[in-house]
Amino acid sequence: MSKSSRSNSRAKRKPDLGWLIVALILFAAAAATWSFLSKRETSRADPDDRDQVARGQAVYEQHCASCHGLRLEGQPNWQTRLPNGRMPAPPHDASGHTWHHPDRVLFGITKEGLVPGRYAPPGYQSDMPGFGGVLADSDIWAVLAYIMSRWPERARVAQRDIDARNRSR
Repeated sequence: MSKSSRSNSRAKRKPDLGWLIVALILFAAAAATWSFLSKRETSRADPDDRDQVARGQAVYEQHCASCHGLRLEGQPNWQTRLPNGRMPAPPHDASGHTWHHPDRVLFGITKEGLVPGRYAPPGYQSDMPGFGGVLADSDIWAVLAYIMSRWPERARVAQRDIDARNRSR
């Protein structure tokens, strides 16, 4: 093989290697971006997503309505302690305080329960169980989307503002 043939042969291989390097760099950049975005704290509850809300309603009715009411009305006298010192289940409609909390807190309480020192004052006793062992994260977000979809617009706007302020901390 002549010298010029070998040079032409090598020249032809370099672009292939160049494309491979470019592809690897693009793949690494995409993987890093995906990793960063997947770890960002963002709400996955979308009260305007009809499919998510419908799924959330079904999950709510099965797992939450027995305490919080079929119409999100909570237990009677929810602001008055029970004889055991615990509080009744609050409403999740606009008359309650659910919309006063950021998404990550609502998700955490639903997944882990009302953990004292984290979502409640230290030593606080609650009947709210954690559903992390029962429901997938997507089901918890769907329940939250359903609850949010039932709030009047003013409560939804206020909760979004609370959530946005909380994320910026």
